[in-house]
Amino acid sequence: MATVLSVSGSPSASSRTGRLLRHLDERLVAQGHDVIPLDVRTIPADALLGADFRHPAIVEATELFARADGVVIGTPVYKASYSGVLKALLDLLPQYALTGKTVLPLATGGSIAHVLAIDYALRPVLTSMGAAHTVQGWFTLDKDLTVHDDGSLTVAPSAAEALVQVVDQFSTALGRTPLLAVAG
Repeated sequence: MATVLSVSGSPSASSRTGRLLRHLDERLVAQGHDVIPLDVRTIPADALLGADFRHPAIVEATELFARADGVVIGTPVYKASYSGVLKALLDLLPQYALTGKTVLPLATGGSIAHVLAIDYALRPVLTSMGAAHTVQGWFTLDKDLTVHDDGSLTVAPSAAEALVQVVDQFSTALGRTPLLAVAG
């Protein structure tokens, strides 16, 4: 069993990105992984923006990255890049915080014009932080994610199928064969 840190880089509590990550976390748990969710928005802004490396929340986040075998990083796309709150956290982590880790980058956004944000904005940062293996990422359109009144999430069938494939690829890269019987 691998330990997976699932990081939501959305600044919003009602984020589709965050809900999508928690939805995908369920699949990873069903495949036998230990998943630890981290919503960057819950880290105090003064610690992030003040670059307070000794703040307990920053120390804890750094320790979570160190413990993880794999990291899922999800972000909404703003102005063709990943979120500022995610950038603030990544800037405070040790230079090689992802050394030896398998990483799955995910992004959500309102237009396919931002589909390359993963490859041109996020992937280079993850690589520079020492990621051992960054699997194929995935960009999901906001219109393919429906949040219901009870907080549950429905993913459009075409997007759901693609997400199952990238999550299973990530799981395989972690050394665990995905369970094909698990519903996506």
